[in-house]
Amino acid sequence: MASISVAFTILSVLLSSVSLATSDPAFDNFLQCLHNHINPSDPISEAIFTPASSSFESVLQAYIKNGRFLTPTTPKPLAIIAAGHESHVQATIICAKFHGLQIRIRSGGHDCEGLSYRSNTPVVLLDMFNLRSIDIDIQNETAWVQAGATLGELYYSIANKSKVHAFPAGVCPTIGVGGHVSQGGYGNMLRKYGLSIDNVIDAQIMNANGTILNRETMGEDLFWAIRGGGGASFGVILSWKIKLVSVPEIVTVIHVERLLEQGATDIVYQWQQVAHNLDNDLFIRAMPQVVNGSRPNEKTVKVSFIGFFLGQMDRLLQLVNESFPLLGLKQNECKELSWIESTIFWADFPNGTSIDVLLNRPSKPVTTFYKTKSDYVKNVIPKEGLESIWKMLLLRDWNMRMEWNPYGGKMNEISETETAFPHRSGYLFKIQYSTSWADEANIDNQINWLRDVYAGMETYVTKNPREVFMNYRDLDIGSNPSNQTDFKNAEVYGHKFFKNNFQRLTKVKAAIDPDNFFKHEQSIPPYPV
Repeated sequence: MASISVAFTILSVLLSSVSLATSDPAFDNFLQCLHNHINPSDPISEAIFTPASSSFESVLQAYIKNGRFLTPTTPKPLAIIAAGHESHVQATIICAKFHGLQIRIRSGGHDCEGLSYRSNTPVVLLDMFNLRSIDIDIQNETAWVQAGATLGELYYSIANKSKVHAFPAGVCPTIGVGGHVSQGGYGNMLRKYGLSIDNVIDAQIMNANGTILNRETMGEDLFWAIRGGGGASFGVILSWKIKLVSVPEIVTVIHVERLLEQGATDIVYQWQQVAHNLDNDLFIRAMPQVVNGSRPNEKTVKVSFIGFFLGQMDRLLQLVNESFPLLGLKQNECKELSWIESTIFWADFPNGTSIDVLLNRPSKPVTTFYKTKSDYVKNVIPKEGLESIWKMLLLRDWNMRMEWNPYGGKMNEISETETAFPHRSGYLFKIQYSTSWADEANIDNQINWLRDVYAGMETYVTKNPREVFMNYRDLDIGSNPSNQTDFKNAEVYGHKFFKNNFQRLTKVKAAIDPDNFFKHEQSIPPYPV
């Protein structure tokens, strides 16, 4: 009884402080509602952060990965609920819905447009970073992973249990598992094992009624939708049950750099023809970017080829020199590592960094601003086209790069309708464009330059629609107002994300969330009746 009394006292103080900071009775009632829907054994008081809380700013900023959304003009949520128990998620959903408040759902904070934590409409931020348990079952080669766990934590946990198991997902260790997986997250094993969603065998999601559903109770339509369709349109992803994949004890990584004057154009031209047809154990990313030339004030283009091979160096050298001879791969451009050590390499940590770095959580706000866009390529870009692209990049002296990620392999074996993620067979590679900078005053210039490059690439990429990758969120391709989801607006971005799968997604949405409680600027609307 004493603990209940203390918890109630804390909540009363909290409510009093919030009342001083806001005159919105619906919000005050929402906070009281949270207390009413929580079992005293799982108190929620310490999970609630409002603008009146001393820790509000630090909690909000900890998982904002883009300085664009740390400016004074960025809208802040009414409150943050840093859920420490599933009942906190349930109470947040029920109370927000009852009192007419919107929620945003954040797991890792890597949303490129910040839609998981910001909105021009007043919202409550449901932060999942405390729900991070990982249960590895090596005997059955599966794991249950809560949404707030990071990829680094997952990889570390797998490696602690086995040297010959892994999971095919992204290379950035601080990405949250919840959103990354649901939007079709990929990594350097996609040619061997497909996407993260292709290795999901069950899930737990909480719907708009606060009910927890698994694969059996949600049904195959919803299970299909949340694998590549984005979970935040349908509910709150609580956890994924994933299938672990096999890796050898020794893998090999590649880092090759070639300048234009070293034949980079010819190498990239050949890369386009062979990268998607290489042995499925091999993934080689091409990364063009502007660098300083050999003479003062001269700029040139450097293309980095970053590779991952599920095997040892001798076999890799033989494969590459037979299938991709222009690369001229040398032994000193390769390194043999364990799989877990390769995750350190791919995350761009210095050589020799301990794998313990995979467990690092944010300690201070980011200082880097960035903008990202994406494209898909189905036809080889001719050499003349490559030269035009290099000239376009060289027009500006700025920190912009592309990542060209090869498809083929396992991606060709999966139908575009098997999951909600449609970009499968027939694609040579996917392009990520990104620019980063450190000065808030340069935001407009940097973004406009990136848009110019994107416009200049139109000739070489998919058309009708010009397809994009959902995990590289980009509001330029279309959006809705934050307080509604217009179907016609949604069709514009929906077909770019999901192609012909969009209509099926809207029908799943109509069945699971007909009132459209779960929404954001690029969410999926219910199919109109």
